[in-house]
Amino acid sequence: MSVILGIDIGGSTTKVAGFLHTGERISMLQVVASDRLTSLYGAIGNFLSSNRVPLTEVSRFVLTGVGASLADGEIYGVRTEHVNEFHAIGAGGLHLSGKNEALVVSLGTGTAFVRAGREGFAHIGGSGVGGGTLAGLAWHLLHENDYDALSAIAERGELNNVDLSISDICTDAISRLPAHATASNFGKIKSSAVNADIALGLINMVFQTVGMLSVFALRNDPIRDVVLIGTLAKLRLAPAVLASVEELYDVRFIIPQDAAYATAIGAALPYLDRTE
Repeated sequence: MSVILGIDIGGSTTKVAGFLHTGERISMLQVVASDRLTSLYGAIGNFLSSNRVPLTEVSRFVLTGVGASLADGEIYGVRTEHVNEFHAIGAGGLHLSGKNEALVVSLGTGTAFVRAGREGFAHIGGSGVGGGTLAGLAWHLLHENDYDALSAIAERGELNNVDLSISDICTDAISRLPAHATASNFGKIKSSAVNADIALGLINMVFQTVGMLSVFALRNDPIRDVVLIGTLAKLRLAPAVLASVEELYDVRFIIPQDAAYATAIGAALPYLDRTE
């Protein structure tokens, strides 16, 4: 047995996707640690122990992400490879979505936009609005930065208590915008707004921003599929917010089942189906 680990070393988490070299996936996990090297070695040890994989059966560690440069040369005597993060994002997004071409949007601490397809992977831009934005503002305003807990709070919220809609500023339709479309995020926040309203407003603002930036990125592109990956992509309220963008523009948002591990998977893909 020959095992390959794709490892995405991010700003706050390290994610591992383990495969047999034939392409069969073993399992996935993530580790949170403030120090990236600690997170890397902890994730490797956790994976090997949890899956009862002897170190002697690991043929490669394939690293990607912002922290990949911290580890050079062999790790525990095992060969180490590096994959460009944007290539890993694009490859992982296409693999999990089953698409041949798409805009792959990686929702990390910030957000990266990668045009992925037959001609390769191109980083076409990014935004500072992402998971770090949501976690930071939620902690400052609500003293909560756990995504699942924040989502649970937001499900009881009302956007009308925080967001300004088109109907609030104009009695007539503006172009093709419906009356309920957002005119200004947090533009109508009321003194009566409760934590649930604020939580919903924050989630709505982040995903509307990501959704609209995706629309702009595809202005002169024939593809219509947008694949969202990263831990934040799995937030329960994300599909509902993105549906409001789909309602207005000719795009389709896809959130794969294993979106959180897409970049780690994309790192490993080039090294699968190889005989050692």
